This record gives sequence, C-alpha cells and structure tokens, in this order.
Amino acid sequence: MQIASHHLGWLVASCAGALALFPLVATPAAPQTPAPAAQARPVPRTADGKPDMSGIWQAMNTANYDIQAHSAKRGVPAGLGVVDSNDLPYQPSALARKAENAKNRADADTEAKCFLPGVPRIMYMPHPFQIVQTPKMTMMLFEYLHATRNVYMDTPHLRGPIEFWMGDSRGRWEGDTLVVDAVHFNDQTWFDRAGNFHSDALHVVERYTLTDRDHLGYTATIEDPKVFTRPWTMNMVFYRHTEPNFQLLDFECYAFALDDEPIVPPGAGQR
Repeated sequence: MQIASHHLGWLVASCAGALALFPLVATPAAPQTPAPAAQARPVPRTADGKPDMSGIWQAMNTANYDIQAHSAKRGVPAGLGVVDSNDLPYQPSALARKAENAKNRADADTEAKCFLPGVPRIMYMPHPFQIVQTPKMTMMLFEYLHATRNVYMDTPHLRGPIEFWMGDSRGRWEGDTLVVDAVHFNDQTWFDRAGNFHSDALHVVERYTLTDRDHLGYTATIEDPKVFTRPWTMNMVFYRHTEPNFQLLDFECYAFALDDEPIVPPGAGQR
C-alpha cells in the first residue's frame, strides 16, 4: 500500500513534534555495587603464636607420575609439572641413568616394590597425610604405607654417614614459614615414576607456609652435586581436607602392580 506524499509529510511532522515534547534524556546508570571479596579464613595459630599447620592435607597434582610437565599416555594423566621453569639440570653423565630408569620403571621404581618413596616424593603421593605440630617436633603421618616423618625442631642433624629411606629432618621457623632441612638419604628412591632420581648426596630444604587456613604453600629445593649441575626447586600447594569425620585410612600396596593401575585424577575416589 502506498502513502500519499502529503500524508507522509504530516506523519513526519507529528513525530518530530512528539519528540520535541518528550526529549530523550539519558538516565544515569545505577551505581554498581562490587561483589564482596571472598574472605580467606585466617591462619590458625598455636599457643606460642606459630602458624598451626595441624590437620589432614593432600597434594592435588600429578607430580608422582612426573614432576615435569607431561602429556597423557597409558597409565599417566597429563600434568603441568611442579619444577620451576620445568628444567632439571642433570649432569650429562646422569641423563642415561634417568632414561634407563624410565624404561625399567615397572621393576626399578621403589614405589613399584612398595618401599618407602623418600623425600620429597612422600609429600605428593596421591594420598592424604596428617601434620601434628608441637613446639619440639612436627610429626607427619602418611596414609601411604603408614609412613611417618619426625621433624625435630631447633636441633642439629645426626652425625653421619647415615642412609635413611626418609632422611633425617630438622626444622626451624623463619617468620611464619616452617623450614625443614633433610639429609642422610640412601640413593634408592626416585622423585617420580618417570625415573627422575638422586644420589646419596641428596639435600632437601622444604618450606611450608600457610597462605590461609586451608591452603599450605610448599617448596622443596633440591641439591645433589653427584647428579645435578645446580640446585633446583619444585612448588605446589597442599589442600586441607575439611570433610566431616575425614581421617587417614588403610592403604594396601601390591608390589609390581604399577602397569595395572587405572588412570585416576589425583584425590578422586579417596572417600
């Protein structure tokens, strides 16, 4: 249908008059109220004012499979790695040993034999562990193999030479950080299933820092002049278990069963 030109002119004039009577006015936007920031739960403290790390914790990563970044493959979930710069400074003579370990891991890894995994590997096994903190000693109780670590505070290391599966751990406080110095290791344990290894000259310095009630920052600096050209560090976070009635349970280890294990995300199916 066509509209006569004089009718169209009248329609345009009428609309213009209406707009003049009711000018468009920009309405100020309602002020935006910022969302409340998440309130981190404060760091608990002991009677002597130290951060209280007592509780049950767990690493949620794939470092036990491989501490470096890695793709998924049979029996191994992908992982981003926990090593600073993803670089392990092996001496050239040690690289062949690492490759041989990876090739023979099903028989050579001490985890496959149900032996103690050593330090720092015990800290990121895919099982929870409990910290019991006192002024004189910090005890670590692990679900894996019922392993234990006693960190004696402000006392010197035992006189060597000594070789322990879990080393000899001595602690001190640097501000709000618990620093653990561990020596006297044997050369049998690995850092992961990928065959990354150390010698009996291993020296580990760990730092535990509560960032809030339920998150425990962890770093481990590794020094071993027989295997590496320089010290290197791994970083991760331990998460507090807050489920009601959560506790450490029994763990059954079956020797030489690694290749039969399904791919399970860290922490899945624990309870």
